Amino acid sequence: MDVIAVAEPMLARLVSPVSGAMEAQVAVPFWLELVAIVVASISGALTAREHKLDLVGAVALAVLCSLGGGLLRDVTLQVGSVYLLEQPLALPAAIITATVVYIIPSFIEQQDRLIAVLDIFAVGLYSATGADKALVYGFNPMICVMMGFFTGVGGGMLRDVFLGKVPNIFQRSNLYALAAIAGGCVYMALVELDVSHVAAVVACVAVTMGTRWLSLHFNIMSPTDEDIARMMPRRKRPTENSSARREIAGRSPDALAERRERTLANIEERREQERRSEALSRIKRIRRKRDQRRIDV
Repeated sequence: MDVIAVAEPMLARLVSPVSGAMEAQVAVPFWLELVAIVVASISGALTAREHKLDLVGAVALAVLCSLGGGLLRDVTLQVGSVYLLEQPLALPAAIITATVVYIIPSFIEQQDRLIAVLDIFAVGLYSATGADKALVYGFNPMICVMMGFFTGVGGGMLRDVFLGKVPNIFQRSNLYALAAIAGGCVYMALVELDVSHVAAVVACVAVTMGTRWLSLHFNIMSPTDEDIARMMPRRKRPTENSSARREIAGRSPDALAERRERTLANIEERREQERRSEALSRIKRIRRKRDQRRIDV
């Protein structure tokens, strides 16, 4: 009985954050979530048409784009409920959107700018909600930002993986994944400062969209294989031995001129040897032809 009495408070402390997690999670209006799902589904369906996939492929890519990031987050966290299973309208919305876009794509393709704006809006919203879900379950801020990143761009990453190509977020381009990370960091910083979660979500979306817009406006690209060490000035080491001093002396203008003269002399000497060898070979050929004529006669 004493063991049970001691264990009950400990279990209560372990379970209490999880039991109240859903109540503490930031409340995002469903119509905003629906907008994000529809926009991401449109992107997946249009990508399927570009790659000549059938209707099943379009629906699959739409579901991956719109709900794959949240599924990746929930599978990684392994706490709480899975959004794809919890929200009954999420999957039908993705399927219906993909079907309509696949059958009637002309009108959607004309709204490319609007789709691009809503797409980065969805990335910012997903980043905030993904980070918030990890936060309410007691994970540290770095894990929360990573979960926001997974939720925001994980769907597009899974889409590219299913298409058999390197994900776009891993290639040199205007800031997209970094914009999601920036938004997640802003959200976590504001929450740690006891700012309202709703205000933090708005700030996360604004920073994500602003970062993306700045990268497009000023053509800021994500870094690739640049070697920063080559840009740093190198300090000259003091020469203490005679060999180093001779090497530096050999780099003087007089020494370079002398070295150039020697090189030209060597080149001229090799050319002269080649001319002599060619003349000797020509004489030998003439003699062989003469001897052959005598034999014939």
